Parts: sequence; structure tokens; C-alpha cells
Amino acid sequence: MEIIKSPRRRLSLILILVAIHSFCVGIGLIIRPDELMQLFGFGICYERFFPTQGGVFHIVMAVGYLMAAYNVDQYRCLVIFSIIVKIMATVFLFTYFIAVEQIWLVLVSGFSDGIMGIAIYVALLLYLKYQKKSEHIKNQI
Repeated sequence: MEIIKSPRRRLSLILILVAIHSFCVGIGLIIRPDELMQLFGFGICYERFFPTQGGVFHIVMAVGYLMAAYNVDQYRCLVIFSIIVKIMATVFLFTYFIAVEQIWLVLVSGFSDGIMGIAIYVALLLYLKYQKKSEHIKNQI
């Protein structure tokens, strides 16, 4: 439970979970079993390059999330970038669902990316508040 009490560790844990999610999505996009894709509401796609490229992109993003999780102070810009990525992904997924094709997994992905972005944002705010409070106490000693 100590990991949950520390705002820094909580932020790192959230980023690690987001990285795991992104890595798994990346592997799924690279492997893409036809039966599984149809179960998720997608048609058969015979072209492999762009789904594989999307999978590699997700794996690269997982590395970025892990870098941010490793040292949230040194890589704070990556934490903020992670929030931006999740906001942009949410907007894209909802727009695609509304304007292009109503695939249920796209809608669920929009909600999950939004939730991940909010979780990172809230964890960052709590960490910054804790950090500011700690510095204030340290300066008074």
C-alpha cells in the first residue's frame, strides 16, 4: 500500500499501467488475428503495413511512458506529453466513431484513453501539490 500513498509512486504506477496497455495494444496491432479483429468490430484488412506501423507507434509510446514513470522529475515533460497524447487520442477516437464508423471498440478506446489521460493529470496535480507542500515545510525548517 505504500506505493499508493506516495504521490510520486502513484504517478509512476499509473504511467507504468498506461505503458503496459500501450504495449499490449501495439502487439495486438502487429499480430492482428483476423478472428479477434472481427470480434472487436473491424473488417478483414489484408494490408499489413499501416496496422503494423500503428503497433510499433504504440510500443514506442510505451517506452516514453516508462521513461516518464522511471523519473517523473527528470522527465516531467514526458508526463505532460503523455497527457497531451491521451487527450489527442480521445478526441481522434470519438471523432472517428461519430463521423466515420461506429465500431464499439473505437468508442471504448476513446473512453479508456480519456480515463488514462485524466488519471495521469490528476496524479500529476497531486504530486505537484505534495512536492510544493514538502518544499514549503523544508524551507521553514
